[in-house]
Order: sequence, then C-alpha cells, then structure tokens
Amino acid sequence: MRQIVFASAFLLASTAVQAADCPVAPDHSADVSGVIAQIQQAENEQAARALSNQLWEYWTDAPDESAQAVLDRGMTRRNAWDLLGAIEDFDKLIAYCPSYAEGYNQRAFAHYLRQDFAAALPDLDRAIELSPNHVAAISGRALTLLGLQRIDEAREALSQALELNPWLSERHLLAPGGPLAPQGQDI
Repeated sequence: MRQIVFASAFLLASTAVQAADCPVAPDHSADVSGVIAQIQQAENEQAARALSNQLWEYWTDAPDESAQAVLDRGMTRRNAWDLLGAIEDFDKLIAYCPSYAEGYNQRAFAHYLRQDFAAALPDLDRAIELSPNHVAAISGRALTLLGLQRIDEAREALSQALELNPWLSERHLLAPGGPLAPQGQDI
C-alpha cells in the first residue's frame, strides 16, 4: 500500500513538473479571427475550404518541439486507425501542455472515432474553453452530441459553428430532413 501511495505521489509530482515545463502555446487568436472573417466572406465552399486549411496550421502549432512531436505522432497514429495509441500520445501531450487546446481536440477526435462520445465531450468542452473560435472543436462537439442523441444541444452547437464558418460540410445536418433540422421542418 505504501508503494502505491509513493508511486501515485511521484506520478502527480512528475506531471506537475512536466506541465510547468511546457511553454505557453503561440497566440494565433488574431490570425484565426482574420481567417474566420475571410471564410465568412468566401464566395463558395471551395474558397472557404482552402481558408479552413489555414486554421489547422494555427491550431496544430504546438508550444514547443517536444509537444509538436507528440502531437504529430498522435495524429499519425490516429490516421492509421491506431486509436488507442493516438489517445496515449494525446494523454501525454495534455499532461505536458494542459493549456494547449489541440491536445484535447485531437484526443476527442480519437474518442469520437471509437464512438466513445461520452469520453470525447469533456475534451471538446475543454478545447473550446481554451480556444473559443475553434470551429473544428465546436462542430465536433455538435457531432458528438448527436452521437449521444442530445439533439437540441447538437443543433445549438452546430449553429454556433456555422456562425463562424457557414460553409462547413456538416451544415447539411440542419437541412430539412436532416437529423438536426429544426422541429417542424422534416420532410
């Protein structure tokens, strides 16, 4: 029992040291807001999609090289459908950089792909808390709430995401007959 208490204390202390070593993430909020403004003025979906790719450059700009390496490895593992390995990497990233929104967003995406919506939701909420204009996290929250059958909340979250980017592919979910269509507008 004494060993377990010691190991737990050591783990907590090492996590605190790791978090203290992580520098502050680059502040791209003005750049993100500028790109979002351009997306809102885009003439078509193709133009908006090109601009949306710029957002990912900002969101995935980790606080330092160590964090970037873990983020990149986790995303590579996720893309290869090694979801548990990806979650392990994102856990490490979050332990090291608890104020970096993308760590939470990427872990949520891996949980979402596993259809573990209950695990994804708190990570999305934290990502949005840290990065309020994170369109991908907000739309991911809508899809996660849909997966949890929390339709009204999903509709509200998707509407919020569409205010930022009206060209999101998920917009069809709100169309008449879609799973998030406002009540009374189904076919």
